[in-house]
Amino acid sequence: MNGEIEYVAFDADDTLWVNELFFYEYEKEFCFLTKEYLPSSVVSQKLYDMEMSNISLYGYGLKGMMLCMIELACKIVDAEALPHCIFEIIRQGKKMLQKPVVLLDGVTRVLTKLSEKYKLVLVTKGDLVDQERKVHKSGLKEYFCHIEILSDKQRSDYLQLINRLGCLPEHFLMVGNSLRSDVLPVLELGAFAAYVPYSITWKHEQVEQSIVHPHFFQLKDITDILNYL
Repeated sequence: MNGEIEYVAFDADDTLWVNELFFYEYEKEFCFLTKEYLPSSVVSQKLYDMEMSNISLYGYGLKGMMLCMIELACKIVDAEALPHCIFEIIRQGKKMLQKPVVLLDGVTRVLTKLSEKYKLVLVTKGDLVDQERKVHKSGLKEYFCHIEILSDKQRSDYLQLINRLGCLPEHFLMVGNSLRSDVLPVLELGAFAAYVPYSITWKHEQVEQSIVHPHFFQLKDITDILNYL
C-alpha cells in the first residue's frame, strides 16, 4: 500500500489530541447541576437527543453542546434555579473552551517520520474558532501541507477535499478514531482508511457494523501506522 499513497490525512480530536474526555467531563457537570430534577442517565439521553435534533443548526462542537444544555435546562429546571443553572453552563463551557491541548502518545514521532515521505493533511470538523485554537496550541501546524476544518465529514466533503488537493482517491489515506466520520465516507470514494480506536467515542460516531474492505485496516495505536507506511 505504501507505494500508492501520496497524501496521509489525520483527524484531530481524539486522534492527535485529547477531546472527548473534556466533553464527557462537561456532560457530567451538567448532570450534577440538574440532579434534583432527573437522574443522570435520563439527562444524558435527553441531552443527546437534543444535540441530534439541533445538529443541522449548530453543527459539531462544544458551543453547540452548550446551547443544547441551556435549551434542555429551560425544559427541566424550575424558574427560580434556572438563571444560576444557565450561568454555570456558560461558565463551565468557557472553561472547557480554554482547556490545554494534550497530544496523544506518539503523535509527534509519527508526524515527524511520515512528513519525510508523504504530504500530510489535517482534516477535522467542528466549530471553526475552537478548532483553529486547538490547531494553533497543538504546535503541530508545521507538519501539514494543508489544513481543512469542515462542518461535517460526509462523502461529498472528502471528495471536495481530494479534488482540492489534486489527488486521486487511491493515493489518499485517512487516519482517524471515528468509523462513521473518518473511515466509511473515505472507503466509499475508493481511498484508504486507517481506524485508530480511542478510549471514549461519542455515541453519534459509533458504528456497530464490522468493516471488511481491502482499503481498510485497524491500528493498535497511532504509532502502529508506521508498520504500514
